[in-house]
Amino acid sequence: METLEFIIYPDGRVQEKVTGIVGASCAEVTAAIEAQLGQVLTHEPTSEFFAAKVQQSSSVANTQSTYSEW
Repeated sequence: METLEFIIYPDGRVQEKVTGIVGASCAEVTAAIEAQLGQVLTHEPTSEFFAAKVQQSSSVANTQSTYSEW
């Protein structure tokens, strides 16, 4: 599940935490929000940022079995 969590501090700072998004695509998801919030002071990538997306593909080889007619 993809989640964005925001903590707004009394001095106006906003901390943003993104979970559930693998790879650098989290930057694409948060770019518009960050542009509206203002200047980004720090960026701390999580382990999910460095994880590789896993793609599963299912392919079935067409094999024929022949049986002896004893």
